[in-house]
Amino acid sequence: MRVDLLTREYPPFVYGGAGVHVGQLSRHLRALVDVRVHCYAESAQEEAAGLRAGVLAHPGVPDFHAANPAVQAMAVSLAMSEAVQGASVVHSHTWYANFAGHVAKVLHGVPHVTTAHSLEPLRPWKAEQLSGGYRLSSFIEETALTAADRVIAVSRAMADDVARAYPRVDPDRISVIYNGIDTDEFAPDHGTEHLEEAGIALDRPLIACVARITRQKGLDHLLRAAEHFARDAALVIVAQASDTPEQRRRFGLAVDRLRARGVHVTWIGGEFPRAALRQLLTRAQVFVCPSIYEPMGIVNLEAMACGTAVVGTATGGIPEVVREGDTGLLVPIETASGAAGEPTAPEVFAKEIAARVNHLIDDPSTAGRMGVAGRERAIARFSWPSVAAQVRRVYQAVA
Repeated sequence: MRVDLLTREYPPFVYGGAGVHVGQLSRHLRALVDVRVHCYAESAQEEAAGLRAGVLAHPGVPDFHAANPAVQAMAVSLAMSEAVQGASVVHSHTWYANFAGHVAKVLHGVPHVTTAHSLEPLRPWKAEQLSGGYRLSSFIEETALTAADRVIAVSRAMADDVARAYPRVDPDRISVIYNGIDTDEFAPDHGTEHLEEAGIALDRPLIACVARITRQKGLDHLLRAAEHFARDAALVIVAQASDTPEQRRRFGLAVDRLRARGVHVTWIGGEFPRAALRQLLTRAQVFVCPSIYEPMGIVNLEAMACGTAVVGTATGGIPEVVREGDTGLLVPIETASGAAGEPTAPEVFAKEIAARVNHLIDDPSTAGRMGVAGRERAIARFSWPSVAAQVRRVYQAVA
């Protein structure tokens, strides 16, 4: 069986969880099926990377370089849909590649599987990035999910969201398969050389967060919460990618204001190698995921696999990953209809985050116990070989 994976991101050019997912999934699927990957090539360097065996990087279409990003995505997707001829199944990831999967199904009659990593109707702030293209990305996603032979949801919460957002999707065509984690790659590393090189203070309890700069990830709420963190603790935020340059600029200003108030905060916005990330996640006493929308959250699994307790918002798929009182603590969030997932009382939400973080900072033995339980859970429940086997069964069902 030949399966063509369709994606915008693919290692080493990854900026979000979907890219991590496709990279790991393709790696573990290769032992089970014939896998070919189609990804975007947004620079000459990325096109060269696409020359690897089994990976085809599709460049943008010159006539559309000045077009809205959603139109550019459609142009690349058309090239992808033509290149998948001969596949037994096409499997698209995110709206950036959903159109390629849908056109391939219509054009070639090949079954289309799509993984729902997030949903456009639940991310209205994407209009800040795409302008009118947000309506187009929503159209692409709805069309593809409604017509797909199978929709894979990365959590039970995501499956419920798909059913609510797109009621024309047959519930019998939705399968829940969690994201995985490579617990060999993400494992405790008690070294400090990479952290010292990055200028991270090691004489204080560390609070870590890894996120993209976008409203979805709740970083503004984290910065608000940091004003209430224990004064002897240091917050380290790894936030390299942003939806827009303006969001990045505003985030930098907010970090500067926090520092001016005497809060120990380090923002890593540039290169930060995997080895450094492992050391940070291992050294941190607490990992924080303040997302207001999170279908699952691979970053939580990465922290758990490194043996770190997690404080996460009780939203989306996070409660299915982080077990309250066992591997971490969950922060309740109340939202109002039409509030785009934002908490109705932001200051209360921030203080709830801070209270749970401070509890674990003040009680390192509990934080350590949760970290051990988190790694055990990551190994037992979220292995990539298990994920790949479940995905192959989906392919067999639709092929």
